[in-house]
Amino acid sequence: MSLDTQNLVLEQEASAQSGTCGSVAPTDMLDQAQAASAFLKALAHEGRLMILCHLSTGEKSVGELEELLQSRQAAVSQQLARLRLEGIVTCRREGKTIYYALHDQKAERLIGVVYDMFCAQAQS
Repeated sequence: MSLDTQNLVLEQEASAQSGTCGSVAPTDMLDQAQAASAFLKALAHEGRLMILCHLSTGEKSVGELEELLQSRQAAVSQQLARLRLEGIVTCRREGKTIYYALHDQKAERLIGVVYDMFCAQAQS
């Protein structure tokens, strides 16, 4: 094998390992696994997933979310509080109305993937 071919093979192996679990140091992997676990736990509720799906289309008031989810204000507010605590959504007040919006880009990306995997195929 020529030197150029060997270098190409080594570059391909290195690029194949970057972006995989094998490229992360064990202590960093534990920290990242804990962060990922906390993030996924925050999303692991059908009510919160539905809220995030609705917020992926734009900012919504608590009243709008109640109507879309056909749920009581207390239940919606409880789920929004958890999402806000995790930094996944932000809120703003306009008079007596509170509006929520997606804040975390990871959550937005994940909601898109979950939609593609579960909702898009249900519509087909």
